[in-house]
Amino acid sequence: MTRLLWWWLIVASILPGAAGAAEQFDPPPPPEDIGQFGAGIQRTMTLLATSTPQKRNRVRVLFYGQSVTLNPWWETVAAHLRESYPHADLEIENRAIGGYGGPMLIKTAEYDLYHYYPDLLIFHVWSGVETGEQEEIIRRVRQRTTAEILLWTSNLRWPGSVPPDGDPQHPDVLKVDAQDQAISDLYFRLAEEHGLELADVRTGIQRYIAEHGLVVKDTIRDTVHPNELGNFLIAQFVMPHLRYDAGFSRDRWDGLVTEVPVEDARVRAGEDGSLTLTFEGNRIDAIAAHSANQAPGSARVLIDGTPPGASGQLFYHARPSVTPVMGRPAISRIDREAPLQAEEWTATILECDVENDVLRYSISGSKTGPDCEGDHKARFVSHSGRVVIEPGMWMVNWSLRYQKATMPERYQVTWQTVPLFAPPYRAPVNDDPAKEYATTLVQGLSNSEHTITLIPNGDGTVPVAAFRVYRPPLAVE
Repeated sequence: MTRLLWWWLIVASILPGAAGAAEQFDPPPPPEDIGQFGAGIQRTMTLLATSTPQKRNRVRVLFYGQSVTLNPWWETVAAHLRESYPHADLEIENRAIGGYGGPMLIKTAEYDLYHYYPDLLIFHVWSGVETGEQEEIIRRVRQRTTAEILLWTSNLRWPGSVPPDGDPQHPDVLKVDAQDQAISDLYFRLAEEHGLELADVRTGIQRYIAEHGLVVKDTIRDTVHPNELGNFLIAQFVMPHLRYDAGFSRDRWDGLVTEVPVEDARVRAGEDGSLTLTFEGNRIDAIAAHSANQAPGSARVLIDGTPPGASGQLFYHARPSVTPVMGRPAISRIDREAPLQAEEWTATILECDVENDVLRYSISGSKTGPDCEGDHKARFVSHSGRVVIEPGMWMVNWSLRYQKATMPERYQVTWQTVPLFAPPYRAPVNDDPAKEYATTLVQGLSNSEHTITLIPNGDGTVPVAAFRVYRPPLAVE
């Protein structure tokens, strides 16, 4: 069997529709050494590979980046995971935002990324290399979550100012190539420093087009977005890294997420049926025990002796509704200066003049009530202090101007303030012993020692099998 045929058999086994794709595209040659592929994401791959019909592990995967991350290659990768690991309880989302480079994604990541708390983040973004936003996003992921990270280097771009068969040494070509090489250099450094996984898509495509007598434009449909061949290649260079190898050391991830059975001596059981555990980390889940009870009871949750909602700190503003056109978040980031509560918010447009860049609005909360008016060019702090919007965060006028559109009638922006805890904990009906029923009791804590207590409310049994503790690898500086 030739080396190329051997590699294609692997590709055909993992790529949905690979046999059909083979009729149109030649597969890339196999990597020279896949021995370290997957080393940076073995906690995720272990959860996937050890899922069985009798024990379905929950695994959460997030794709994040820009428009290229929204292209169909990600669906191929997601389908590969589902087909390769049919017994895993997979949750896969793509929250990428077209056109948002590092300086913008670092804002929207506050909605999309850290609170979602994925097991695996698959990430790529253009821009934000020299100014540090890309590296800062990765640092925050490792400070605020236990997510493993798979970085992938850029697909190839080609400037519109140069013909497809133009001079590869043209200054515009060299400028684009230098930008993409800077991203590649950054990702190689971050992977080395933090033990992340790295799929070198850029080098793979470069070799592929050289070996097949192609040009960069043969892999993209404009100046940056992959065409069918480009999507095919990105998927093929990413998927081989999604492999399980029992021979890899567990040192990179052992201890980041630990499970403490309720029978463990560290769990203290009270006469009232309460369960108490002291742990170190920023998140803790309750794993429901299997029970035939179709009406399990509920329990109060105390963190460090108080209800988690009491301080108003364990809430966040979720991603707001979209701009009138282009489908991007209407506000890139919403902060606060005062404690929050669970409620719904509405921003009503009072005046909009796109040509003169005028946008005035009022804010109202479902519990707070009317909470001040603002101008998108000025820092906004609501009367309650629960809503803070910095200048430049509103994207409404920008989107209308970009699309040469007008403001629709009765347009409003809405969002929710969401708790990062279970108020209270209600044990789910666990009638499938193979499936894992996990409930996040609280997250968003400081990454330090805490004590969790579950106190039954007396409305039924509260079947808990274990607690799962999450301890991010980096300390918050």
